[in-house]
Amino acid sequence: MAKDTSEAAIQDRSSRPLPRRGLERLDLMLLCMEALDLNGGEAMVWLSEQLGYGGLFPNRVELWKRRCHNPLRRSCRRGEVPVAETDALIRILCVMADRLYPMLRSLLSSSEPETVAKERWDLFQGRLGELVQERMNPRRSGVQKLLDPNDGAAQRLQLVQGLSLCAGHGGFERIKASLMDAVA
Repeated sequence: MAKDTSEAAIQDRSSRPLPRRGLERLDLMLLCMEALDLNGGEAMVWLSEQLGYGGLFPNRVELWKRRCHNPLRRSCRRGEVPVAETDALIRILCVMADRLYPMLRSLLSSSEPETVAKERWDLFQGRLGELVQERMNPRRSGVQKLLDPNDGAAQRLQLVQGLSLCAGHGGFERIKASLMDAVA
């Protein structure tokens, strides 16, 4: 009986749309992927076709429209993103995380020399900062915090750690549960 109840709870949770904070975090994680992969935007469109999501995201503009539900963006769209579309974005994120896992691991590695690790983080943070300034609303406190060299460091680390959890077997379930419970 308890097993049936837990399965029903999991099914109910997976059929609900992502909350606003979950959409923010998903878009920021996709932005991090673009910071790691210079052709990340094109890779997302290509992956959507390869994974069979060409009907949902036939081109870069349609993909951008779904990501614009992030209230931190310069131009934000209201409303909920259908579960099928958020699941597709999460699957794209997971495949990209698999592909870029060596880079994610090197960013998170404590066995690297400190100077090499600092150079990698500086390169990643510089590229992410450029993308955030270009696409996000600088008047939002969340954007200001993310861009702050000191206050935003913990959030950037948390995003990269989240990306590393997307990779591998069970990555979709892990990140989906994390995005459903997003509170920060």
